[in-house]
Amino acid sequence: MKQTNAKNNHPLTLLWLGFRSTIFWIGFAGITILAGLITPILYLLPRNIQYKILLAWPHFNIWLLKVVCGIKYQVKGFENVDLTQNAILLPNHQSTWETLLLPTLFPSMSWVLKRELYKIPFYGWALPLLRPIGIDRSAGKSAVEQVKTIGKQRLDEGNWVCIFPEGTRVAPGVKARYKMGGALLADYSKYPVYPIAHNAGECWARNTFIKRPGMITVSIGAKIDSHNSSPAEINNSVRIWIENELTKLPAVR
Repeated sequence: MKQTNAKNNHPLTLLWLGFRSTIFWIGFAGITILAGLITPILYLLPRNIQYKILLAWPHFNIWLLKVVCGIKYQVKGFENVDLTQNAILLPNHQSTWETLLLPTLFPSMSWVLKRELYKIPFYGWALPLLRPIGIDRSAGKSAVEQVKTIGKQRLDEGNWVCIFPEGTRVAPGVKARYKMGGALLADYSKYPVYPIAHNAGECWARNTFIKRPGMITVSIGAKIDSHNSSPAEINNSVRIWIENELTKLPAVR
């Protein structure tokens, strides 16, 4: 649900939000550069230590968004999660914010992401340490096979895997086609799936400089078993749950 407070668009309010957002971006850039500079040292450490150190980056940015920009969050449905069994997370994608929060909530996580991100200075240098599933989106069937085979490998290693079924950031209130990659991985690997709905795009919209204050709600659905469902059924169950849940989330204020 969208913010309805008209005062958020008052020129003085926008000026204040712009100032706060500038402070955030300075902090964000600083911690990102620092993370990139220490990356060569991390390659010398055990994998579990690497991951714990790199988690400081999202934790710091979530904290910075809270104290500087007034962006808070609440989590519903975490009782649905069985942390003794790693699984596949299929969240909707509205913002950069959820890519910061989710690693702080779940154990060691591998992301499905586009390979071009590796080329981003500082940020991209550390990505290989997170054991992601880097794909070439233009590769078609080959990319899907990579998601399936490398995804299962990561799951078998004990990682959780996170895939955005929409494939790209989608504005609040807009519906997009749910791609089959996550459902195909679930069917191939037989690991369970958790659908996740959130409204982070109300505070951190795509390609916007200004961050708006508010309480983001993250809702985690019940586990979906992948043993007795087809990929189409899994994908449809995730889509229906997320789209319905988004209509129930409290307004961001």
